[in-house]
Amino acid sequence: MPQTFQQSLITEFRANAGKVGGPFEGTDLLLLTTTGARSGKPHTTPLGYVRDGRRLLVVASNLGAPLHPDWYRNLLAHPTVRVELGGEEFESIAVPAEGALRDELFARVVAEAPGYAEYQGATDRVLPVVVLELPDPDAAAPPIASLADKLVEVHTWLRGQLRHVHEETEAHFAARAGHEGDGEPPAPGLGLQIRQRCLAFCQALEFHHTAEDGHMFPTMEGYHPHLRDVFDRLREEHRSIGAVQSALADLLADVAIAEPYRFRAELARMTEELTAHLDYEEEHILPLLAEVPWPPAAA
Repeated sequence: MPQTFQQSLITEFRANAGKVGGPFEGTDLLLLTTTGARSGKPHTTPLGYVRDGRRLLVVASNLGAPLHPDWYRNLLAHPTVRVELGGEEFESIAVPAEGALRDELFARVVAEAPGYAEYQGATDRVLPVVVLELPDPDAAAPPIASLADKLVEVHTWLRGQLRHVHEETEAHFAARAGHEGDGEPPAPGLGLQIRQRCLAFCQALEFHHTAEDGHMFPTMEGYHPHLRDVFDRLREEHRSIGAVQSALADLLADVAIAEPYRFRAELARMTEELTAHLDYEEEHILPLLAEVPWPPAAA
């Protein structure tokens, strides 16, 4: 799709709550904003999608070209994406389906949009099917009125993502153990579901701790110099956790996690250290932030 036409489609989409005319009139479209794998800059791409229950399916067809589209390579490097769907906008973790699940979902897509079968027939590469989960309509977000509320929201997300990765990892090892002795080879490495969730977690954690070290802690320390030992401890824990995060990031560099046992050990370290750190930070920092309004007042 030419860049100028793509930008005009994006502009029309946003101006009309997801409705567009021309060749895409009546087509189910969303806008997917990814982070550039190399540039780190946001890139927005209009994509067709198929709804499958509480998830959206998008196919990295690239019109049957021999290479994956840029947006697909971007989400492998930065799994957290922004989705615009009509008047709705939300963040999601993009997870390419694998194996039998990919085949099942691709068949689901082709049943609704047969053109994807033609794209698959035009190339030797297996067209990736990417799953984007819709927000849970029953998960009402608590009101955010203070910086303490915002910090709890971030910590809750980090704890939840870490718990998901841990549960999925243990389920993988349980399934692996269940295959022993039945003649089937054990699963080699860990899949994209675990990789994408853990990579999104690691990147969010690094951003959060960098922001605390660079902005929040120095500002708070200026108002509360008697708590210097608390902030020194928190910064030291950031460094220790950062070393574990770096070890995990190294293991997540490839599409497949080739060292599952090492990954499992590093994930256990992360769970232990981060849980203790968040508990300590909330005990000492939350009372100081309860009276700080969020969002901050305009200067």
